[in-house]
Amino acid sequence: MYNYPDTTWGNIMVRFVTTLLAAFVVTLGAANAQSALVKRGDYLVNGLLTCGNCHTPKGPTGDIMDKAFSGFLEFDEPPFKVTAPNITQDKETGIGTWSAADIRKLLRTGVRPNGVTIATIMPTGFYDIITKKDMDAIVAYVQTLKPIKNKVPDPIYKMPQVRQIFPGAEKPYTEAMFSDRLKHGFYLATIAHCMECHTPMEKGIRQFKTRLGTGGFEFKGPWGVSVSSNITQSKTKGIGAWTDAEIKRAITTGVSKDGSKLKPPMGFHYYSTLTAEDLDAVVTYLHTVPAKE
Repeated sequence: MYNYPDTTWGNIMVRFVTTLLAAFVVTLGAANAQSALVKRGDYLVNGLLTCGNCHTPKGPTGDIMDKAFSGFLEFDEPPFKVTAPNITQDKETGIGTWSAADIRKLLRTGVRPNGVTIATIMPTGFYDIITKKDMDAIVAYVQTLKPIKNKVPDPIYKMPQVRQIFPGAEKPYTEAMFSDRLKHGFYLATIAHCMECHTPMEKGIRQFKTRLGTGGFEFKGPWGVSVSSNITQSKTKGIGAWTDAEIKRAITTGVSKDGSKLKPPMGFHYYSTLTAEDLDAVVTYLHTVPAKE
């Protein structure tokens, strides 16, 4: 071991070691912050956002996880015929060449890097509300998805795509707004795009103003044909007579009030990952959806 005298050389070495240590602490802090972002993104992408519901291939027993996020569900509707694309980091058939800004732009605006507006079945109109931190987390997580080569059919647009922003979701929330349980529940239910599936569409436009939450939207897949339910507070047609426990059971396990099993693409196995606090907030919001028969 060397003993450095109180000289210029000794001072230089002290400053060097101090600087090196400071750089290490900064790097470690940045790595921990990035890790926390990815963890939050995992919670959102594989939970509330149910991205795998459309983008992960399905088999008789559910998601085929070794092909996760490589594209799957087909939608053939009056405005479009599209297949949920490959969103893995594969550079040829996925989004491996997209920058973080490209991903963020698509989620915020519905516009691909090449300037083309995607089919409105992708619920970007529900994502304007996403906080900056949550958006960063989603992007960070998506960029960790392993590349899987899988080319899906090119989209066919039968008419111009009209992006609808869900009422109340026009701008990003702030973290401070989560202290209000109802606002928090609205935020969570919105980014989970519950009302995309549970609100009928006419001529490519969802009827948010007149038929919010009344159900009736058909989904075709390996499960056959399923029809989204009325989730308004109607006591006869909706969930107005359901208890909190019954609503939570349906959301997280796919078991209805009468004990019958709900069909996909209701993403109950994704929603089962919700924290108790988040689930309570979602139920609080659902109790405010006006009753419609």
